[in-house]
Amino acid sequence: MENTKIVPLIQEKLREIEQKESVNILYAVESGSRSWGFASPDSDYDVRFIYVRTPRDYLRLDQKRDVIEWEMNEVYDINGWDIRKALLQFYKSNATVFEWSNSPIVYQEKEEWKQIYATAKAYFSVKTALYHYYGVAKSTYCQFLCGEEVKYKKYFYALRPLLSCRYLWEHRCPPPIVFSELMQVELPGELRKEIEALLEKKKQTMEGERHSPIPAVQKFISDELEIWKQRAEEIKEEKKGDWEALNQVIWDLTGISAPSRCLFMEARPLVGA
Repeated sequence: MENTKIVPLIQEKLREIEQKESVNILYAVESGSRSWGFASPDSDYDVRFIYVRTPRDYLRLDQKRDVIEWEMNEVYDINGWDIRKALLQFYKSNATVFEWSNSPIVYQEKEEWKQIYATAKAYFSVKTALYHYYGVAKSTYCQFLCGEEVKYKKYFYALRPLLSCRYLWEHRCPPPIVFSELMQVELPGELRKEIEALLEKKKQTMEGERHSPIPAVQKFISDELEIWKQRAEEIKEEKKGDWEALNQVIWDLTGISAPSRCLFMEARPLVGA
């Protein structure tokens, strides 16, 4: 389905989620191969969103789930996180939520989200991100790239995180999402040509097609895994900020003002008197 046709359909689905789930979607983006810039002809649409519920929902004893899994089929994979879950993951420097925050394909963005992400960026950890990207590349390599035949897309599921490690090491900030931007890092000329040729092949092949391994790319991935395992272990842990800024985000979103919190605190000793 053409992109010009799919975007309004996705936005309509987001409005439907807001109405049926009684939530406010703050941010919705494309995740996965389409946002990375190397989708296959039959790639689905990986839509991820962050939402906030009503203030009453956050005071329930029977708390609602902190995820909404809306649709999964051959065309769509749509699910989202509650803002509380997202803020907890920002605090942990979860690379996934930082990737969503930098997606080049944005379906919906409320003004509040810009301030939320401006606050959350202070919690990004280079060490945590290095471990994440190294782990993704290692897992992909061991599971999918050590056989007699491979799927081209799996090369990029290893290459993208390894190039992200290179970017992290140089810039000390969240890496770009688009693969072509990651390819701006320093690479041997012949390897760059191999990867660029592989990328063009990947864009024209179906997801399940298998092919013979490409020796130069295999060796690069294997060598990089050794490098980034060692560097992730050696890099110093960054000092993590406290919870106050992220707490303030959810207080502001749910309308729990500072005076309201003070009244609650003052009233608390009277309970059971």
